[in-house]
Amino acid sequence: MTAYLVRFNVKRPERFERTQVALRILVILVLSLLGGIIGWSLGLVYLAIPVLAAVLISQKGGARYLEDRGGPAMTLLQWYLALYTYLSMLADKFPSEPEEIISFEVRTQGTPSVGSALLRLIYSIPSAIVLALLGIIAMFIWIVAVVSVLINESYSEGLYNLQLGIMRWHARLLGYHASLVDQYPPFALDTGPEAMPDPTNAEGAAP
Repeated sequence: MTAYLVRFNVKRPERFERTQVALRILVILVLSLLGGIIGWSLGLVYLAIPVLAAVLISQKGGARYLEDRGGPAMTLLQWYLALYTYLSMLADKFPSEPEEIISFEVRTQGTPSVGSALLRLIYSIPSAIVLALLGIIAMFIWIVAVVSVLINESYSEGLYNLQLGIMRWHARLLGYHASLVDQYPPFALDTGPEAMPDPTNAEGAAP
């Protein structure tokens, strides 16, 4: 197992409820109406995260920002990932609390500054482009999953793991995007077990 500074996991439901499919579609429709299209809404979140990190770093300093594990920025990421996980057919419970459906762990590392935080808007582009292409695959997985759940309340474990791998890419990119780590997100789909790095080998890692 490769150890990453950002780890993301979801517990697969034993079965998926058909009623939750209808709720997902309703939420997607609402987001589409509010944001024009979902992609535009998600794009705003991507723009907001480095700006929020820069503001918090300017107020607290980089070291305190990491000690607080991003504070409000981390909270935003948890809610965003929890909702995205639910909509992606990885969890089957609408998130009232992010911790109920996802495990999002970050071993903070680096020396963030206001300038470096804002530069993540540029540095994240290569990974974000690949993630957008993977989003096309995720959309087809979602369609197959919805049809399968409506028929037998489950869908292929292989497709589930692929969707989970895409979400892990998403989570690692967001951890980097928020200046919580300096480790650039790997260009790899990780569908297997994850390991956290040894803190003695991570420069600046928080306990």
